[in-house]
Amino acid sequence: MTETTRERPLRADAERTVRTILEVAERVLGDDPTASLGQIAAAAGVARTTVHRRFASREALIDAMAAHAFRQVEEAIDIGRPETAPPLVALHQITANVIQIKSGWRYTVGQPQLRDPSAIAAHERIFAKGNLLMQRAQQAGLLRPDADLGWARRVYHALIEQAILEQAESSADPDTLAAAVVDALLNGLGPKGF
Repeated sequence: MTETTRERPLRADAERTVRTILEVAERVLGDDPTASLGQIAAAAGVARTTVHRRFASREALIDAMAAHAFRQVEEAIDIGRPETAPPLVALHQITANVIQIKSGWRYTVGQPQLRDPSAIAAHERIFAKGNLLMQRAQQAGLLRPDADLGWARRVYHALIEQAILEQAESSADPDTLAAAVVDALLNGLGPKGF
């Protein structure tokens, strides 16, 4: 099989099957990180050979899950227009979008190491867009001029992770959680002027 053949787009039904396998694998592995490809196939309602034909190994499946999940995260960020929307609007919209997407991919995005080149590239683009968003927020006066943007980004990511946990426990609305994240990032939790 040539490289061109491997990269040829899948038929619509095959693409749906792959997407179903990836989404079911997220749920199954989230419940049992030791689940086999056979268990994932059974939960997806497909033959084990179908999963093995698409994914040579469990690691290949997890890599494909990462590529799919980080593509969705990047699309969620792009919908919030980090380069052009007013920074406060972009910050809120991107936060709500990311909470919604990442809540559905908790197992995958929680993996300690990315191996798939397209997932790594998407992660790097996401990181750059996050840096741009923090710079624009600072330029707009939403963050102090002397704020350490690296620290602000890490705090923002930690707040998003907590919002995702809250969403999993309470099914809270991503917009409400985004408002809480943005408020905590920009205003902190103490009284103003303390």
